[in-house]
Amino acid sequence: MFGKNLNTLPSPCWLLEEHKLVNNLETIRRIKEATGAKVLLALKGYALWKSFDTIRPYLDGCCASGMHEALLASEELGKEVHTYSPAFKEEEIETIAQISHHLVFNSPAQFRRFALQAKKNNPSLSLGLRVNPEYSASPKEIYNPCGLYSRLGTTRKHFDESLLDQIDGLHFHALCEQGSDALEAVLEAFETKFGDYIPKMKWINFGGGHHITRKGYDIDKLITLIREFRARYNDIEVYLEPGEAIGWETGVLVATVLDIVHNGMDIAILDTSAEAHMPDTIIMPYRAEVRGAAETGEKAYTYRLAGNTCLAGDIMGDYSFDTPLQIGDRIIFEDQMHYTMVKATTFNGIKLPNIAIQRTNGEIEVVREFGYEDFKNRLS
Repeated sequence: MFGKNLNTLPSPCWLLEEHKLVNNLETIRRIKEATGAKVLLALKGYALWKSFDTIRPYLDGCCASGMHEALLASEELGKEVHTYSPAFKEEEIETIAQISHHLVFNSPAQFRRFALQAKKNNPSLSLGLRVNPEYSASPKEIYNPCGLYSRLGTTRKHFDESLLDQIDGLHFHALCEQGSDALEAVLEAFETKFGDYIPKMKWINFGGGHHITRKGYDIDKLITLIREFRARYNDIEVYLEPGEAIGWETGVLVATVLDIVHNGMDIAILDTSAEAHMPDTIIMPYRAEVRGAAETGEKAYTYRLAGNTCLAGDIMGDYSFDTPLQIGDRIIFEDQMHYTMVKATTFNGIKLPNIAIQRTNGEIEVVREFGYEDFKNRLS
């Protein structure tokens, strides 16, 4: 696909394939047109803003998790900005209010503390409250926003009904890489807990975690769920906030073999890092797919792929290849556009991967290069 261009890329490097991004966005367009719902880009999952020119015609705006993401959304996408945070800071609320279209509070206490001030700074601001439907089928407890003792969102028991006249919308988020069946169950719980409040609202935000662009996702069911929900509540405005679904399978992380050592097995040391550049492979955890590789022993030559930091556990996993790896070989990790560069660090002084975009005409443009100053300036 990349031809000789791949070997001329700096290494390590994230490479977005623009045509794949467009394919995902066309799926989003279909849903918007079929349902009338609005769709926002969740910057926490995908924030490659040099691709926003491609995204802008398809989406209605961004959802931000605080002041910095809100500023990025306002400056670089220039459409609706919806800002939510588990807790806002006094010194930031004025700026956030001025550049946001929706402002969603996590608790009645935060709403009471900041709503009046926010509206004073932006009278057209639409105010919302995040609620906890107390149901989720999240595959990992670390990503379960409705789990026991969750700090995210307000339960029905702790809802302050005296605020209802000031609240324009309710927001819930209960999914993680899940399908429309999971959304159906969450909607049932949401309506059971908060259904009597919904007719008083102007909008409902279904949050993120919808794996819309994954192969096998039941898009028709999603369309039906949104249509039927809107019909039940007098055509109420509905928002979705996918992040991972926008960047899903749209690009790779290209790395290079620096050395091969042997200690009970062959270990290839790469110029990238699972800990610093692919943290979800450790946190989630999941196994990143490597182009041309297979499970241990399936092919003739098995290697452990490891990062170039001093962390003993900086390991991508064990993979087998048709031919022996050589120093200088390129290793391509698939599906590395979401939850990678937004979480990446310079741990151990390792260089951040550069960022490149392969345009729809096939040309590759390196849009960002990182170096020593990027490491130094974030430390003091």
